[in-house]
Amino acid sequence: MIELTDELIKRLNELKKHTFFELLELAGRVFIVVDYDENVVIGKRGFLPEEKERGLVLVFNQRMKFQWSEDALTATLVFGNIPEKCYIPVNSIAAVFSPDLRVQLTVPIFKLSKQEETTKTEEETSKKDKNLNVINISELRKKK
Repeated sequence: MIELTDELIKRLNELKKHTFFELLELAGRVFIVVDYDENVVIGKRGFLPEEKERGLVLVFNQRMKFQWSEDALTATLVFGNIPEKCYIPVNSIAAVFSPDLRVQLTVPIFKLSKQEETTKTEEETSKKDKNLNVINISELRKKK
């Protein structure tokens, strides 16, 4: 069983970023699937009910202005004719793909239940060494 550590999460996020930019360079556009999370901001539009269940697919091309930092992807995206400021935590990106190249990277999104979040917060507060903070994957709820 693989344990979900901060280092593993960081490396998976780096893989998402690398895949995103490689596909963007090769195909000229790249798609991502964003899972619903309260930390994701899609302007005033937000997520539609169906998107909350299945995720939101966003398209990026080489001409667009966006920033990919260590923690989040930020951009102003247009839905219909309305520009919306978007803040997408990298942890909420479930997939990076290119239908043109028929390439896809899918990464499961692990979310804690409210009780597990409370327990985890209490444990983190009591621990002084971050390196000891390891989360067992079997205890997490996987969202598709």
